[in-house]
Amino acid sequence: MPNQPIGFQHGITLNQARQVVDAALAEGRRLGLAPLTVVVLDAAGQLKAMLKEDGCSLLRPAIAQGKAFGAMGLGFGGRELARRAQAMQGFMNAFSDLAGGSAVPVPGGVLVRSSDGTIFGAVGVSGDASDKDELAAVAGIEAAGLVADTGDSA
Repeated sequence: MPNQPIGFQHGITLNQARQVVDAALAEGRRLGLAPLTVVVLDAAGQLKAMLKEDGCSLLRPAIAQGKAFGAMGLGFGGRELARRAQAMQGFMNAFSDLAGGSAVPVPGGVLVRSSDGTIFGAVGVSGDASDKDELAAVAGIEAAGLVADTGDSA
């Protein structure tokens, strides 16, 4: 009998999640961004990793998690969620209610995909302007050898 449960597929590995977080924070420093919080969710939408730089405000972890959670909830990167929030306000209000208010439909929530397109999880970054947060998330995902899906076509 194995010492650990088998058969669970969580997508992004702990090692990959650590690479994402470290590289995203490094990109934030390279770009001179405000202090960032980076959250990585696995394929089940569960928290895999989170780091908050010194100087982050109180709600940055919740916002970063909400960006990632929103992307996982509908299967679209934050840019597509933002477009849908503008175009389909009623639907997005219902989505927010179903998500318990935890979904943040803006850039900075990025799906993590394998090379074959399988969703491995999502990354949320918060601390600076959403477009800048997204740059850090993408850098982190790519540094881990994975594919970033922002919700825009490549």
